[in-house]
Amino acid sequence: MIIIDGLQYVNWNRELFQKAKDAGVTAIHVTIAYWENTRETLANIGDWHRLFRKYPELIMPVRTSADISSAQRSGRVGIVFGFQNCSPIEDDLRLVQVFHELGVRVMQLSYNNQSLLAAGCYEADDSGITRFGKEVIQEMNRVGMLIDMSHSAERSTLEAMELSSRPIAITHANPAFFHDALRNKSTQVLEALGESGGMLGLSLYPFHLKNGSDCTLESFCSMAVKAAEIVGVTQLGIGSDLCQNWDYSTLEWMRSGRWTADTDYGEGSADNQDWPRQPNWFASSRDFTNIASGLEAAGFGDADVRAILGENWLNFFEQSFGPADESN
Repeated sequence: MIIIDGLQYVNWNRELFQKAKDAGVTAIHVTIAYWENTRETLANIGDWHRLFRKYPELIMPVRTSADISSAQRSGRVGIVFGFQNCSPIEDDLRLVQVFHELGVRVMQLSYNNQSLLAAGCYEADDSGITRFGKEVIQEMNRVGMLIDMSHSAERSTLEAMELSSRPIAITHANPAFFHDALRNKSTQVLEALGESGGMLGLSLYPFHLKNGSDCTLESFCSMAVKAAEIVGVTQLGIGSDLCQNWDYSTLEWMRSGRWTADTDYGEGSADNQDWPRQPNWFASSRDFTNIASGLEAAGFGDADVRAILGENWLNFFEQSFGPADESN
């Protein structure tokens, strides 16, 4: 079975790479930047190159969908580079192609806040895609960098779909009908995503789940059934948003970056001062088998379970990662 996780943010080491490999995970979209500027992001990419050299028997870089197939054949975990914000390109359109050539294949246009490209889901006012954002969307389409609107606001997300000549993704979020979190997506957004051929990666992050850490597998998989009815079963995947091996200071960095002197507690209340506990049925990559069983129990056939756990992402990446003139 091909297993592709549409997003994880993990402080990787040999043990965690080994666990992902042993779990049969084929590829993972990893976060390599949140608020980092260009120089800091280049350093993060350099650190990943060291990991590839240090653990060549466990991981390999993914630049094309064919690399994911190569990872599977070689028994390694394919690593897809992605940004959860547009901060690495600063205000320079040229850096889209530069980072693509360095292996970056996914970029969110905003992360909770207003960016130079789009509004984030925590802003009170959503003015949509900016002038610079329109240029970046065209450039991302041209080079083959996937547009991700997981943390973006509603109007911005809908406009990104309209402006993009290639389908976009929401790599890690759930439907708002399941849990009304700011990060989760309205039925209008999901319908537009389905009609445009985009992908939805269902999130296992507790703040995106009904009843949080106590969400049941049955509840999650029932939600997946309804989501598939809206976006289409061939456009549904998993983007677990799994976070492992970080201390609280990293959680503060994710939420607050350098844009506030105070702590932004983000999703949840001011009591939310630690990493949330994962549901007991998805504590690590080893638990994709639980999701497979749950989806089957919810009524998905074997082919659909395989599609949701990885084949849909593989097909989507095949049409997304190449230059526009090679997309067909």
